[in-house]
Amino acid sequence: MCAVRVVAASRECHGCRVSRTPGPVPTGGTTTAWRDALVAVVAGFAAMTAVAAAGLACAGAGDLPDGAFPHVLAAAVVMAAGGSVEVSGDAGLLAGADASLAVLPLSVSLAGALASGFCFLRPLHNRAVARPGELLGRAAPLVGLWLLALAGAALLARQEFGLSVADPTVAVIGELLDSAPAVGVRADVPATLLFGLLWIVGLLLIALLVSRRAPLPAGLVRFHTAVRPAAFATTLLLLAYVVIGVVVGLVVAVTQGDAGRTLAVVLLGLPNLVWIAFTLGFGGAWESRVEGAFGLPMPQLLDEVLRDADGAPVDVASFAARDPRAWWLVAVAAVLLLGTGVLAALRSPAHVRPWQHALHLGAALALAALVVCLLCRVQAQYGLSLLGIGEVDGLGGEVLLDPVLWRTVGLGLLWGAVAGFLGGVLARPLHRRGRVDAPAAGRG
Repeated sequence: MCAVRVVAASRECHGCRVSRTPGPVPTGGTTTAWRDALVAVVAGFAAMTAVAAAGLACAGAGDLPDGAFPHVLAAAVVMAAGGSVEVSGDAGLLAGADASLAVLPLSVSLAGALASGFCFLRPLHNRAVARPGELLGRAAPLVGLWLLALAGAALLARQEFGLSVADPTVAVIGELLDSAPAVGVRADVPATLLFGLLWIVGLLLIALLVSRRAPLPAGLVRFHTAVRPAAFATTLLLLAYVVIGVVVGLVVAVTQGDAGRTLAVVLLGLPNLVWIAFTLGFGGAWESRVEGAFGLPMPQLLDEVLRDADGAPVDVASFAARDPRAWWLVAVAAVLLLGTGVLAALRSPAHVRPWQHALHLGAALALAALVVCLLCRVQAQYGLSLLGIGEVDGLGGEVLLDPVLWRTVGLGLLWGAVAGFLGGVLARPLHRRGRVDAPAAGRG
């Protein structure tokens, strides 16, 4: 009788334990998914706003007239989030002005991407496989809230403000003729929402590819070995260049003066510079043209080399001709690429062969080089003329920077394959140390 009671009690207790087993993870339609999406969007825009505000303040934008700083700040955030901002020029009835700006402040973009990507992945780190509908349900609220916040920033990014002219004679003539130069910024809302959608969807896809602990649909799990180790190692390579650039920038700011300009470069466009340096290190090239006094914050050596190029391709030898220390870019690229190959191999299963590592990392580095080429392009120009006679000195200029695409992407593929093969060979002894042989067939 006692035994029967014990069995019954154990069955009741077992039933209680089963009833307490967690149910399916909530999908995107639940309050939890919307809360997580809101946290990710707020974190991303807060990070971008903080970095952009600090960078613009260091660049002197805090002194813009007519209360333009908040609107210019909103324009910088819109551009960093993939939006489109139009720059217009106006100089009154008797003057003409022309302005355009196409550049991504990648420091701001990177801050928002890291913050939003981390918040998106954190709730998903609980299992290896997820239903496609569940991932879509997690991503859809985030995309919707992101576009809503981006639309608000685009509506704020509208302002026109005057510019001071260096030449006092021209300033007096401009005042008499009601031709004071002015520049306006205005976000193109439809284009901003379109490109912003591509930006946030691309970020979520990259986050899922890079994270080893994020779940994948069952049909895509078989691609885990081929994609994720190389994607993670390549992403870490690009972030390593950013960290090195931050250290170098802080040292330059402390030791060489003009700290405000240096910090503006770090806070607004550091990835633009260090990722170009990365492509130069493995043999890539860029075509450039810099004219006039109007330009973007950049190191003096870069400014001098780009001005001398006058549209010709620029590679690491062009920089080394002015400063032999530029050859360190090749050494740094070689060391970091080899480390990337070893890391990708260590994160892959031991049965993956060196030639497979070469294929995986070559494709990853080629795609990374292509993305860098597309993101780091620069086009900025502004010109002002009075009475149709020439341009005003000191208030016109142009900065153009375009990649030599096939050379840069092709060499990225080549050196990625070499680094992947060498990394696979060097990682084999490390894999064997922790390898556990499978039990023999037929053993109990």
